[in-house]
Order: sequence, then structure tokens, then C-alpha cells
Amino acid sequence: MPVSGEAAEAVARDSTVLHALDGGVSWITLNRPEAMNAVTWEQRERIIALLADASADPGVRAVVLTATGRGFCAGADLRGAPAPARERVPGDVARTIRLGAQRLIAAVLDCEKPVIAAVNGTAAGIGAHLAFACDLVLAADTAAFVEAFVRRGLVPDGGGAYLLPRLVGPQRAKELMFFGDALTAADAERLGLVNRTVPSGELEALAEEWAGRLAAGPTRALALTKQLVNASLDGDRTTAFAAEAAAQEINMTTRDANEGVASFVERRSPEYRGH
Repeated sequence: MPVSGEAAEAVARDSTVLHALDGGVSWITLNRPEAMNAVTWEQRERIIALLADASADPGVRAVVLTATGRGFCAGADLRGAPAPARERVPGDVARTIRLGAQRLIAAVLDCEKPVIAAVNGTAAGIGAHLAFACDLVLAADTAAFVEAFVRRGLVPDGGGAYLLPRLVGPQRAKELMFFGDALTAADAERLGLVNRTVPSGELEALAEEWAGRLAAGPTRALALTKQLVNASLDGDRTTAFAAEAAAQEINMTTRDANEGVASFVERRSPEYRGH
């Protein structure tokens, strides 16, 4: 669970990304509240590494991505980026986006464990896309989502034009991106961008509950389900059906799949171990 109290104060001095592993859940917490958690280059690389670790570690069975303070993530903080070694030339911007914002969003989408966003406050720009890339999104009722790029004369990055139309359709996506108006948590839930909206004081408890349920589930089956759903948005029926059959073939080699079938036959609750 997120570090709190005196322990949090001690860790905060050393890290702008807090990490804790509790009950099979990897908690990744952005910790720059004074900057509304605008994500720096170092934070981005740390999050990507922690998500990769979560995929590889059998002890991790779910991930929660959240933040401290009033903001979830106010976008990218370019002040923390390494200084360019030379004058910018054509191709540099595209390369920066590919290796930066797009890598961050891809790390969430490709993580082999289910990722929950617990959005405690404003999620703007890449911060909104970081939340939308997660498998499940919980939000405090005080949270807001802002497609801030148009306000700065920029094209959305971090996969926004890929994620939003798939979540809310092209017309709604254009409305959000063309105007850049803040979307309340309640409206985001109504549009399907958020799974649940709760009072701020209940957000952590709900994230713990959902993450705990996922961590107690059949981990490989969840990973394969995530892959199937994500891939279905880009492929045709033939491809989706073939991927489904292949996923079933792989999953039926796992201990958890056999346990699930056996528990059903024996009329008892399954005990999943994550493999």
C-alpha cells in the first residue's frame, strides 16, 4: 500500500516515485506534490522500469498507479529532461516522443499484470493519458481530466489520439482534444473513461480492494485477457478469434486454469497462485 506517515516522509526525501509491494500488489506513487506531479524524465524512466519489473516478478500480481497531494499528474515536466547535446534537427522531436511519452504509455499497456489507476487529483496532458492507458480507472470525486495540449498549441502525444477514440469514440475524443476543457470525474465516469468515482477519502481503500481481488486471481489468465482485449481494438474478427484460441491453449497449461476447473467441479472456492 502507499507509504504514509513518518515512513513516507523519510522515503519522500529520497524518491519522487515511491514504491511498495504489499500482498502481491505493486504500488507506484508519483511523489512531487509541489509540482502537481508533473512527470520528469527521471520519474518516467522509473515508472517504466517498475512496470517491467512487475511483468517479470511472479510475486507481483497487480499494480496500482497513484500519486500524492492534489494532483495525479499535471503533464510532462520538460525542465527535468537531459540537455540536448546539439542544435535540434528534423527528426529529433519525433524521436523524443517515441522514446519518451510513447514508451511510458506502452509500458502500461504492455504490462503483463493488470494496472489500476487511482486518480487522486488533476490528470492533465500525458497525465490523463497515463490514467486512460490503465486497465481500470478509479477516481476521487475531486479529480479532473484535461486534454491540455490544445491550450499550448500542441498536438496530443503519449498515445492520446490512439486511446481516446477507442474509449469514447471519435466525436467525443475530438471535443475533448479540440477544446481542452476540464472533465470532472463524474463526467469522465459517465463517458466511460472512469470505472468508479468515489469520495477522496475512499479512493485508497477502493484501490486496495480492487487490487487485492486482482492479486488473488488467475494472473496468467488476466494477462492473456488483457492482451486479447487490447489487441481486439486493432484487428479483425479472424485475427481476434485466432488470438483467443491461442490464448486458451497457453492458459490451459497453467496450474491456475486447472485449479479453476477443479474447484468448479468440486464445488469449492478456487485458490489461485499466479501461475
